[in-house]
Amino acid sequence: MPSLLVIESSKLLKSHHLTIAFAESATAGRLSAEFALDENSGKILIGGLVCYDACVKEEILGIPVPFIEKYTPESAEVTKELAERLKKFMKSDIQVAVTGLTAPGGSETPQKPVGTMFIHLVMKDKSVGIREEFGGSPESIIMQTVDKVAELLIMHIV
Repeated sequence: MPSLLVIESSKLLKSHHLTIAFAESATAGRLSAEFALDENSGKILIGGLVCYDACVKEEILGIPVPFIEKYTPESAEVTKELAERLKKFMKSDIQVAVTGLTAPGGSETPQKPVGTMFIHLVMKDKSVGIREEFGGSPESIIMQTVDKVAELLIMHIV
């Protein structure tokens, strides 16, 4: 069962006749899966693209290698690009992209520790990016990110 925030944001999307699509790196499809569990999913969810490895960001979504090398695959800049480029593949009213570090082995640094997640939401006249730091296990970090996306949707739809 999805969280109360996912349920609330899904209802809000449906009541405003809005659709959503996801480009997911660190969340690896969990965001799409959680929204798919809501009873409104058939009305709001267009789909999701898992772009866990940088090669998918480069080869499918067309983000230039030098851009990813400059900012790292887990960055605000790459996350924004993912959200903006997703529009070309999935015709939805809202595009959401997520990158980040749920476990060691990525581009973590003291300034960008494990638990750092980047979320970018694009809709009509809005482009909103945030950086959050979550704690706990990889699953906990992912679920906190799912709820943060839902919270962002609630804030920006109304």
